[in-house]
Amino acid sequence: MHVPDGFLDAPTSVATGAVAVAAVGISLWGARRELDDRTAPMAGLVATFVFAAQMINFPVGAGTSGHLMGGALAAVLVGPWTAVLCLTVVLLVQGLLMADGGITALGTNITLIGIVTVAVGWGVFVVLRRLLPTRLSVVAPAAAVGALVSVPAAALVFTALFAVGGQAPVDLGAVVTAMLGWHTVIGIGEAVVTGLVVSSVVASRPDLVHGARPLVARRELETRKVEVA
Repeated sequence: MHVPDGFLDAPTSVATGAVAVAAVGISLWGARRELDDRTAPMAGLVATFVFAAQMINFPVGAGTSGHLMGGALAAVLVGPWTAVLCLTVVLLVQGLLMADGGITALGTNITLIGIVTVAVGWGVFVVLRRLLPTRLSVVAPAAAVGALVSVPAAALVFTALFAVGGQAPVDLGAVVTAMLGWHTVIGIGEAVVTGLVVSSVVASRPDLVHGARPLVARRELETRKVEVA
């Protein structure tokens, strides 16, 4: 999913760069409501894990490989605003120090991996959390489904950007088929990893999982009511 330099034209790259800057600015404000002295270290751990996980590629067939994007995972663990900041830091380090994704395409990569996957993954997670029974056991499956949907969603947004400003001599229909097809498969791997990680953290420290906070608070309230009764 990392877009290289020159794959999109200058106006499209500038536009996605503006979107990325605006999103990071808003996220800096929003993250203050998600983090405190107890949960702030979690953001560093999440960024480190996503960075390391993105270095590991898994085969998906026909010589193609995929890697964790981490948007839904980060959003559920530390909150959507903080997740955008975590993914932005990861992409900055990858682009500037490891040549993973182009410098001029940095805004595009932040938009796709750091914004779209977070927004879609978190949105799907919140909807499922409201629809499913109010138990901690639903957090991991809901996060996994959010991760599954977020990956092809990012691929679809990339396809739209390519349709507007693509510079590679590739038929748009072929781009749509390849991006959505392979990224749906990659999304399955993303869902498995996200579900396992979130499940492990929820099992040990549910109070540190941002997406589980409403359920933890509800459980504590019900416990207090039982004690009072």
